[in-house]
Amino acid sequence: MKLTVYSTDGQSSKEQDFEGFPTFEDQRKGVLALRQVVIAIQANRRQGNASTKTKGEVSGTGAKPFRQKGTGRARAGNWRSPIRRGGGVAFGPKPRNYNHKVNRKTKTLAMQRALFDSASEGEILVIEKLEVEKPKTKLFVQLLDKVTPNDNRVLLVDDGFENHTKLAARNIPGVSMRETASLNVLDLVASDRVVLTLRGIQTLLARIGNEDS
Repeated sequence: MKLTVYSTDGQSSKEQDFEGFPTFEDQRKGVLALRQVVIAIQANRRQGNASTKTKGEVSGTGAKPFRQKGTGRARAGNWRSPIRRGGGVAFGPKPRNYNHKVNRKTKTLAMQRALFDSASEGEILVIEKLEVEKPKTKLFVQLLDKVTPNDNRVLLVDDGFENHTKLAARNIPGVSMRETASLNVLDLVASDRVVLTLRGIQTLLARIGNEDS
């Protein structure tokens, strides 16, 4: 797979072939794995701490609100009934675990599919290094304008970011940073443009290659 590689200052670019980059001849292979992993990541982020009290858990008396007969009203047996103000909740949510377990090979296949789809649509590019001389947002914005103009959601990926880079990029709207070790499928799917450093893409390709073996 050939990708565009930019110089550190973003002034020049060239096409470079990256050996080991995933390719798919079957358009359907890995699509279900990609969907499964994205759903699992979103589900695992849910806290699952929503909770309500049943009529047996709310505070209040157990006495009847009024006598059974002679009032002309419908009989009622409990002040804590769900139909009364301040009563319990019927079939309300309780704390639960939303975690989905996905095996390693499925995760690897999903990552390979996400990389292939993003590269096929021209959403992945490579830069030699992500660095600026000073921790100035203006300098980093100028670099991004040369490399990824008119992109709303930009994902920067590297093995580790220098302090100047972190400070310069952290306040730019739509720009997010991920280290290669923590990169997941949802990060790729949710981005309009993915900018990887040379060492970042080499580490990523080695990671999915080793997991596939």
